Amino acid sequence: MSRPSHKSSPKKTRAIHLPQRSNGRLRVAAILRAAADVVAEKGYEAATMAEIAERSSTKIGSLYRFFPNKESLAEMMIASARENLDMEFDRFDAAVRGLSIEALVDHLQSLLFQRLLTPALKKLLDASKDGSIKCDEFRDAVLGRVTKTLMIYRPKLRKESAGDIALVILLNMKAAATHQEFFESAPSILAEFRDMTRLYLQNRLG
Repeated sequence: MSRPSHKSSPKKTRAIHLPQRSNGRLRVAAILRAAADVVAEKGYEAATMAEIAERSSTKIGSLYRFFPNKESLAEMMIASARENLDMEFDRFDAAVRGLSIEALVDHLQSLLFQRLLTPALKKLLDASKDGSIKCDEFRDAVLGRVTKTLMIYRPKLRKESAGDIALVILLNMKAAATHQEFFESAPSILAEFRDMTRLYLQNRLG
């Protein structure tokens, strides 16, 4: 599967000016938490600014001063996820060389689908297919970080090869995440999936 091209023309959003005062930053944090809850429960398209304002105990006028529209709020959620991505992978990369192939797979899966790809973020990434949310940079960042991790794990691995392997890993894990409920109800199938990923990496990296 070739890497996707990013030629969509997303809606333009007005610039977001984050508050400098601590009270304002706390209010933005509360809004982002409420937005994550609403999006996780209802999906991005069904989420409304009115409900996010209510859940965060924010006056609707104040909400629009922080975030001019729902797209700008989604963009901030993606930006926060990107910061978390780099922080988590920096910690992971610091200790990755000492891992076995089995541990590498387990840690990557846990990192990506338990700590980074939250329910709200998954809904945003799914909703971005129409170009209304700019998630391409985040997807590219995930691919880049997994590629970098593989090159740290195997320093002699060429960047192009590491990128191809990273893409295969992410596509496989995305398939597993799409059918997460099925895997949860059939642990033996999840074990088979992990073995498949481990065997693939053993072949490519071992």
